[in-house]
Amino acid sequence: MEPKPAENTASGNALPRSPELMNREDSALFVVDAQERLLEIIPDSARIVWNIRRLVDAAQALGLPVAGAEQYPQRLGPTAAVLKERIGPVPRKRNFSAGVCGDIFERWKDEGRSRVLVCGIEAHVCVMQTVFDLAAAGFEVYVAVDAIGARYAADYETALRRMEAAGIILCTTEMAMFEWCRTAEAVEFKAISALAKEKSP
Repeated sequence: MEPKPAENTASGNALPRSPELMNREDSALFVVDAQERLLEIIPDSARIVWNIRRLVDAAQALGLPVAGAEQYPQRLGPTAAVLKERIGPVPRKRNFSAGVCGDIFERWKDEGRSRVLVCGIEAHVCVMQTVFDLAAAGFEVYVAVDAIGARYAADYETALRRMEAAGIILCTTEMAMFEWCRTAEAVEFKAISALAKEKSP
């Protein structure tokens, strides 16, 4: 009888967790201006909203705080319904940067949350300005590139280059979900795996 192959299991001498990686304990999710009338003019907006919704669902499953903001909703409409029902009430603003919603970010700092993943629209205006203000306030900031958008490709691409050049960490929706989850042994892994297996609209 042939011997069974050895199981590929960890030895217990794990390397330290990289500081480049997000963790559920130190991270939060912020949704910038994912509003109905703005989304109407953004290419591939259905996919962007789908990815934002998956991030929100993953964050909530894993116990990360989630917040957002709306830019002048009297003119630009409310947050997309599928997101608003999950996030709840969000502050209104006129400034492009959501840095004016300082109470949210101060609370997260007090809770020991030093990393913020940002998603929403538009990439080169409200997202970028929010990201820079968060970085200036001492947060380590991540941007999910498949969960942000802009009307024009040049604005989207230039915003990504400018943010990355300034030290902002770019990631994708699935990168974020699995970094937060960290291990297939987590009780939430089944929920995260289900989100990853969803088909894109």
